[in-house]
Amino acid sequence: MARKAKLTLVGAGPGDPDLITLKGIKALEDADVVLYDALANESLLDYCKEGVIKTFVGKRAGFHVYQQDKINETIVSEALAHGHVVRLKGGDPYVFGRGHEELEHAEANGVEVEIVPGVTSAISVPALNQIPLTRRGLNESFWVMTAVKSDGSLAADIELATQSTATVVILMGMKRLEEIMAVFVKHGKQDTPAAVIQNGSREDQQIVIGTVENLVQLVLEKDLQSPAIIVVGQTVQLGQAKLNKEINKLNL
Repeated sequence: MARKAKLTLVGAGPGDPDLITLKGIKALEDADVVLYDALANESLLDYCKEGVIKTFVGKRAGFHVYQQDKINETIVSEALAHGHVVRLKGGDPYVFGRGHEELEHAEANGVEVEIVPGVTSAISVPALNQIPLTRRGLNESFWVMTAVKSDGSLAADIELATQSTATVVILMGMKRLEEIMAVFVKHGKQDTPAAVIQNGSREDQQIVIGTVENLVQLVLEKDLQSPAIIVVGQTVQLGQAKLNKEINKLNL
């Protein structure tokens, strides 16, 4: 007989499997079903007990295995049929992860819900590259935003952010990188330090650091692709020392 229907939304962290929380591991150990995304490191599934149903419901190469409505329905049907469903999502479920939409649908269908926050790439990936999002004397805030709105248009907050001293972290923006940098140039920020970090925290991470003016060219030269984050602001220059050390090691 199946256990009581329950959904646990678990943040898997930015990619390094060691960056999941202990509470997230405990949820995986208890799960009857795991629905996992492309950005969640699959090695985390090793924490599951034998016989757990593991289903990939993410997105790869622009292809959605499941649309969001189907994911919502699957959460409920699997919880009612099997008991404890863990929804394993890259980063944090509440940072552009549509976690609250899944919570609402589950609760509306009588499924108990628990949230296990995750380490978001927006903060951790710059930090791992010694790029602080705040530094006294350089900026007064940081902004984390998506590149596009639900209708596909460029997010209006990007233009607002260019008019502040904030460090700006842009998620899901690689396909619109040239447009995004053009907005910063329009507001006189062409010399502002900027970076793109692909596969942050993973062994195959790649990074380029330059300025708003030359970032697109640097990305093309190194052929960086999604998943990646874009970071723009004066604090980005602080990550250059770490990058220079790594380049020097390669040249020895």
